[in-house]
Amino acid sequence: MAVANIEYFSHALQRTVNFHLILPNDVMSYYKENNKHYERPMKTLMLLHGYFGSSTEWLYKSEISELAARYNLCVILPSGENSFYTDGTSSGRQYGKFIGEELINYVQDTFNLSKKLEDTFIGGFSMGGFGALLTALEYNQTYDKSFVLSAALITETIENMEETHQAMANYDYYKLVFGDLKKVKDSRYHPQYLIDEIKATNGKMPELFVACGSEDWLIEASRDFVTSLEEQSIPLIYREEKGGHDFGFWNRMIEPAIKWCLGDNDS
Repeated sequence: MAVANIEYFSHALQRTVNFHLILPNDVMSYYKENNKHYERPMKTLMLLHGYFGSSTEWLYKSEISELAARYNLCVILPSGENSFYTDGTSSGRQYGKFIGEELINYVQDTFNLSKKLEDTFIGGFSMGGFGALLTALEYNQTYDKSFVLSAALITETIENMEETHQAMANYDYYKLVFGDLKKVKDSRYHPQYLIDEIKATNGKMPELFVACGSEDWLIEASRDFVTSLEEQSIPLIYREEKGGHDFGFWNRMIEPAIKWCLGDNDS
């Protein structure tokens, strides 16, 4: 199992950045025997971390390396800092473009991976779940499927945030990430805005796998989001099980989510 820490210059972020890459191109021959996933080209998963996290979070706290080998899956682990993976207006803050276009193209070109839509997926948890959803909607010709674990769907509530707000992050942070908070629901930072745009242009709606723990503080936001999608007849898979906002839950969901991306019927 090849695990690399790569530095390269990002034009979207206007600086040298690093990301981790899991590439199962060195597994033993016996591992491939009777494994249908090695009867096809390697597929690619962009896997996003949460707030406070980094490119090593999934690497150290989950079995993603083992899963990459089991399912013949290249996994890209970027550092999104605390960006919510949005395109900010400030120079060097084009995190949406970084994830949705630049980094995925760089890896596919460098390692000669498939660029087919059906071979390319994105997923994440918490802030990364929000980022995976937003990126899949914005770049729906790049990512075929997206799994959204315990997504921080905060754009539904931040429009009424006071300038004295200090919980987790202050008002200036949210303004930097999402722009004018009073207008966020009518912007590209809001998932429904992008959904409406796809519907209006008869574009491709990415397939979605949504999951949240029943004890998670974000559970009501996830339920409301799923209800909204169902009311719009947007197909999705929803998994709700006992669990909180932690890797205990995300580690139970990551393999079913990967199997769903790959079209395994028992996911």
